[in-house]
Amino acid sequence: MTFEEKMNRIEEISNLMEENKLSLDESIKIYEEGMLLSKECIDYIEITKGKITEIKKNVDGKIEEQDL
Repeated sequence: MTFEEKMNRIEEISNLMEENKLSLDESIKIYEEGMLLSKECIDYIEITKGKITEIKKNVDGKIEEQDL
């Protein structure tokens, strides 16, 4: 499942929870799914931030080398 698909599913889950039409057992199950997806998305964002930081360092270093 892609990041975007996970975010869409979290939104679906949020809407289902807000409708308040689920049983308690269904609510707990879907809440758990949403929390797991949220964790996966947060982890993905952290990894992506690290990659972007590394790319920026590499680009900045190349620009500084060119200035010499």
